[in-house]
Amino acid sequence: MAVDRTDTTFRSGGDECAATLFFPAAPAEEDVPAVILAQGFTGTREDGIPQFAERFAEAGIAALTLDYRGFGDSGGDERFVLSIERELEDVASAIAYVRSLDRIDPSRIGLWGASFGGGLTIETAASNRAIACAIALVPFVAGPSMLGAVPPLNAAKLTAKALADIAARRRGRERVMVPVAGPPGSLAAMTSPDALPGFEAITPAGSRHGDEVAAAITVEALRWRPGKKAPEIRCPILFQVARNDLDTPPDPAVKVSASAPKGELKTYDCGHFGVYLEPQFERVVEDQVEFLGRHLLGARQADGAGATA
Repeated sequence: MAVDRTDTTFRSGGDECAATLFFPAAPAEEDVPAVILAQGFTGTREDGIPQFAERFAEAGIAALTLDYRGFGDSGGDERFVLSIERELEDVASAIAYVRSLDRIDPSRIGLWGASFGGGLTIETAASNRAIACAIALVPFVAGPSMLGAVPPLNAAKLTAKALADIAARRRGRERVMVPVAGPPGSLAAMTSPDALPGFEAITPAGSRHGDEVAAAITVEALRWRPGKKAPEIRCPILFQVARNDLDTPPDPAVKVSASAPKGELKTYDCGHFGVYLEPQFERVVEDQVEFLGRHLLGARQADGAGATA
């Protein structure tokens, strides 16, 4: 099935968020379901996720990718400043926007989130009853699980940067930035052996993905535990976990998946960024299309979608 791709915008918190709508090109006799894709840590809507959105639209499910405020083409006074609260608001605004569109069935809305966006998805699915089903791909589920991933000396330096950034924010001064990703032992938000090459692998030429982020998030993320909301999720949710993940540890995500009343679990033999790349991508996206087909299209359509995916 051909796909129509259209750039669009929606309002969130008084600012404009840039988005791209992937829509099944073949005429439908009835309104179609849709899924909103929540990008991961500092990512834009061009980094690694259009390939998922395209596959969903090919299966008959509209898909919306978005840039959070302060990133990519979206508005916002603070650039490259990651706020969990603000991104949760952006996801909620995207859901409301998609539900308002012509030819979209507002009762069949899915939510997809990768990495940090997986945490946003878990928390949103627990509170937003408009969500019919959700997918958490290599999800961030608990900040404390990240402790120990950074050598003590580097952790101390990163904490000092974060505290300086928090002080700058309170005083209205220029924010203190750190690299998003760097090699092991460097001073960056993510320093696993997979982090820097992983970002480089999923960031296409021309992407507006920045290479720095306000340092405060490195401390604030340690206090965030979206996985604790999983028992409150009433819709079906698929957890997809990479067994060799060095960036969002797999064991906590597996435990969280078991706490969701309608949780499903799939695991893959790869690292954090391997789910975006072959040979694992095909299996990952086929599992997603099958899951969305069951819960957004219905059993008959799901069988057909899975056969062509």
